[in-house]
Amino acid sequence: MENYTVDEYALCARFKSKRKKKRLVKEDFEKQLIQIKKLEKELWNKRKNLPLVPLDNPYQKGWQSNFVLREDVARSSEAEFYKSLLGKINTWQFSSEKSFKGKKKRKRRNVYVEKIQTVKEFSEWEWRSPKLELTEKEKMHFYKRERWCSNFKRFKIHYVFNEPWRYVLRISPYMITHTKMVDSDLESEIQFLDNYITNLNLRHKINKLVDGFSHRWSYYENENPKEISPIKNKSLQVLYQQYVDEMI
Repeated sequence: MENYTVDEYALCARFKSKRKKKRLVKEDFEKQLIQIKKLEKELWNKRKNLPLVPLDNPYQKGWQSNFVLREDVARSSEAEFYKSLLGKINTWQFSSEKSFKGKKKRKRRNVYVEKIQTVKEFSEWEWRSPKLELTEKEKMHFYKRERWCSNFKRFKIHYVFNEPWRYVLRISPYMITHTKMVDSDLESEIQFLDNYITNLNLRHKINKLVDGFSHRWSYYENENPKEISPIKNKSLQVLYQQYVDEMI
């Protein structure tokens, strides 16, 4: 009688070999990770699509600056045309200071300079895109301009509005009137799933499996709660008190 190995007998008897069983377990685990990623994305989208709820007491959070029609242009016969165009090229800036000054280093010193704000300019790719919302009449109010791009080390073409004097910059309080609705059940599901991924250190495996690579983003570099050392995470106040007690 011939002697057969376990793998040969399993092959003849149509049983699964140890290697195949191990591979099937791994494939099943990877399928579970993919489903976890899909579920997490679905929960995030549900949170993102929650409606806004008006606040009982609106409050101010800094300042905002945007362009409005100049008074004489608003009274002219072409006010509707320039108002419609402004809705497509208007820009907004937000700041905690009404002066809208930003910090900039000059000669090893930090100075505050005013932020330059202009109406929107279109790149060559945006100008040729079929998704551009400008009409042919509106396009006639733009001119082509070449500008040096330090990132690409070459000149790039931009289309600039040729009558910026028709709009003036307005600074107004930035009021918070609405807030995002909070779904306690949804937040509980998201937190439960996030705790499961964090406790089992699955974030790196999921990203590498779904995206093909995994970056160590600081957002996901939270310390595993199971690995937190009570000595390492003591507050400075407790450590200082222990030091004082030892000295006494």
